[in-house]
Amino acid sequence: MNPSTYKQHRFPLEIIAHAVWLYVRFALSYRDVEELLTERKMLLTYKTVCQQCHT
Repeated sequence: MNPSTYKQHRFPLEIIAHAVWLYVRFALSYRDVEELLTERKMLLTYKTVCQQCHT
């Protein structure tokens, strides 16, 4: 992962990377990933996960 890819995001690189990993590894929906992270007090929108998975 190239850190410059994440420059325009307001979320830390580690959280975005973890969300993408959850999405790919467990075949979850973007909203499922958002809910899982919200339960762990990591606020990340499903749109961010979607954008990073399709770049």
